[in-house]
Amino acid sequence: MTELKYISGFGNECASEDPRCPGALPEGQNNPQVCPYNLYAEQLSGSAFTCPRSTNKRSWLYRILPSVCHKPFEFIDQGHITHNWDEVNPDPNQLRWKPFEIPKASQKKVDFVNGLHTLCGAGDIRSNNGLAIHVFLCNTSMENRCFYNSDGDLLIVPQKGKLLIYTEFGKMLVQPNEICVIQRGMRFSIDVFEETRGYILEVYGVHFELPDLGPIGANGLANPRDFLIPVAWYEDRQVPGGYTVINKHQGKLFAARQDVSPFNVVAWHGNYTPYKYNLENFMVINSVAFDHADPSIFTVLTAKSVRPGVAIADFVIFPPRWGVADKTFRPPYYHRNCMSEFMGLIKGRYEAKQGGFLPGGGSLHSPMTPHGPDADCFEKASKAKLAPERIADGTMMKLSSSFKTELQSMGQLSLSNTLLLRLHLKR
Repeated sequence: MTELKYISGFGNECASEDPRCPGALPEGQNNPQVCPYNLYAEQLSGSAFTCPRSTNKRSWLYRILPSVCHKPFEFIDQGHITHNWDEVNPDPNQLRWKPFEIPKASQKKVDFVNGLHTLCGAGDIRSNNGLAIHVFLCNTSMENRCFYNSDGDLLIVPQKGKLLIYTEFGKMLVQPNEICVIQRGMRFSIDVFEETRGYILEVYGVHFELPDLGPIGANGLANPRDFLIPVAWYEDRQVPGGYTVINKHQGKLFAARQDVSPFNVVAWHGNYTPYKYNLENFMVINSVAFDHADPSIFTVLTAKSVRPGVAIADFVIFPPRWGVADKTFRPPYYHRNCMSEFMGLIKGRYEAKQGGFLPGGGSLHSPMTPHGPDADCFEKASKAKLAPERIADGTMMKLSSSFKTELQSMGQLSLSNTLLLRLHLKR
């Protein structure tokens, strides 16, 4: 596959046009009477028109046909996704799942949309306040199908297998140890090359931001220039009556048919785009004297709430780093937290639970539920010689935390991941 090109920077005002159509971007205005190449101008707004300039998000797309050219949307089966957190009773126990089994392509073909499974969530999807956590398990590419989410942003974390993501803005290749964000309303389709698995953090009504750095200063954590935005690419492809656009709206799935590929945007400009980020570029901040800094120093992206300093969701990682703290129990400390915490393992071994937490699995700790290292880890770390040491080499953990009082699990504690999937299938 030809190496893809990207534009660098987080939240930048960008412009791009497919080199096959030079001059496709109008000059000096957004919506001319006649666009170059007789394209259609279409604005995609990710915020209210009247938002302050610093938070106003929109992009102008110049496409072969406007996206309104489709047949009516109709309700379809929602599969294994849900937003009804009252389907099961609250459970304050520590929950953990083994790696989720990926369906075999020889038995049943499952693409990204069919393979979405909701694990837990909180809040109200209709009032645009809350979040959901899903896993995706798929073995085949989306063929003449695309998906867009009217409910919120999707932060996608591949754990096994790379994703070739087609968007209206261009193409992105996202591999394990990278993440991408497809913002609200953006259409995308995913090709896979093997049996593929990963995690998704969905936030309603707000967008992901870089966390404020405060006393850290101007630099550190995830640097803006390391975020990559796709460049314009289009296909002028007819699919008479055979292209399906799937929409998630108020937690339900709908589908519409159209005659052309939706990826017919020849040029675009704006600051509302999909983007990806390589987690290896994260600049780790850590204690160099004694004790722990709080895990908020590992925040990659945050989705803020209306309460200052309190997020709807923080996307946090525990990357490879040096441990040098003196007179300190170095693994994660025992903890009770006012925020829910969902954790997944992309690769390697989690330092606090080296035997019982495997890549592709997950855990959930509800508010004020105690959690911490297992007994073996505690004994080993309590007796260890406190020399400088590398921590988590070859490992990458992800942690999503919520300000909600209850990040409600949609499955019970399972010794086999198949129990969780059966719970969804029965509902």
